[in-house]
Amino acid sequence: IRQMIEGTVDFGATDAPLTEEDLDRIPGTLSIPTVLGAVVLTYNLPGLEGTVRLDGETIAGIFLGEITRWRDPRIRRLNPDIDFPDRDIIPVHRSDGSGTTYVFTDFLNEISPSWRTRVGRGNAVRWPTGLGARGNEGVTGQIRQAPGGIGYVEQVFARQNNLPVAQVQNGRGEFVTPSIAATTAAAGGLLERVVNDDFRLSIVNSDAEGAYPISSWTYLLVAPQMRDCTRAVALLEVIRWALLEAEGDARDLGYAPLTPEIRIRALEAMKVVTCGTDRRPVLDPERDFAAEWAELSGAALPGAEPAVQEDPVESEG
Repeated sequence: IRQMIEGTVDFGATDAPLTEEDLDRIPGTLSIPTVLGAVVLTYNLPGLEGTVRLDGETIAGIFLGEITRWRDPRIRRLNPDIDFPDRDIIPVHRSDGSGTTYVFTDFLNEISPSWRTRVGRGNAVRWPTGLGARGNEGVTGQIRQAPGGIGYVEQVFARQNNLPVAQVQNGRGEFVTPSIAATTAAAGGLLERVVNDDFRLSIVNSDAEGAYPISSWTYLLVAPQMRDCTRAVALLEVIRWALLEAEGDARDLGYAPLTPEIRIRALEAMKVVTCGTDRRPVLDPERDFAAEWAELSGAALPGAEPAVQEDPVESEG
C-alpha cells in the first residue's frame, strides 16, 4: 500500500483493505479480489488427543491475557472430551506489520467488545500479552519451542507445514475446521453488499453455512489511470488469467477460489481502468474474452466446483 501511495509500483497486493485515508492519497484505486485466504490458530500441546475448539471470545481472552491456563473452564466448556494439560498458555503473535495480523484482529474486533476497546484492529497493534515473532515462520518457531504455545498463521503456511489447527466457531454457531471450501463459503451472499464495485468488505465471522470465520479477500490494487498502456494491458491480462483460468493453481497452493458470481463483478470493475494520455479503456470483458464472459454470466466456469464442506462442521451443543 505504501508503495502504491508513493507511486513506485504498477500495482499492489494486500489482505488488508484500503482505508478512506489511503484512498484520499490514491483516489480511485481499485481493490480487485483474486482469491480468498484464511488465518488459523495453531498450538503446541504434546500428547493431546483430539482437535481443539475455540470461539471468538475465548481467543480474545487468550490474547488479552485474561485466559492463561489450558484448563481454564472457558476452554474446557468448549472441549468437554479433551483432557487438557495443566499448563500455562503462551500466546504468540506477529511482531511485524502484516495482513495476517489485520485479518486476525479484524475477527477479534468483530467478536469481542473488550478487544475492540483495548486493542482494535490493524496490520500492527499494541499486544497486551504474549511473545512476538516475525512472519509465519517466526511465530511457528516460537510455538514449537514453547509447550503450551498458541498463535496465528496463514492457512496456506499451516497446511504446507502440517501444523495442528483449531476449529473456530463461526457466526452460525458451527465449529469449523479451516479448509479451502470453508474459506470460499465465508464470502457467500456478499454480492448484495458490494456497492459501486467496492470490495472492501470484511468477511470475518460469517454466518454462512460451513464458513470458516477468520477468512479474508486477497486483493490486487490497481490504479484507475495508468500512464504506460503496455504495462496496463499486461497487468490486466494477469488479472484476467487469475480470475478466469487460475482456479486450479489457487487450489493447489492452498488458496480458496472466488465464486463465479464474484468473479463476474471483479471483471466488470476493471472496465473503468484507462491508460495513456488519451485515457483509453484498457479492457472490455465482453469484447476481449466474450466466450469466457458468457460462461461466467451463466454462473458456471469450466472446472468450477461448488463450495462443498471438506472437513467436519459441528454445531454447538
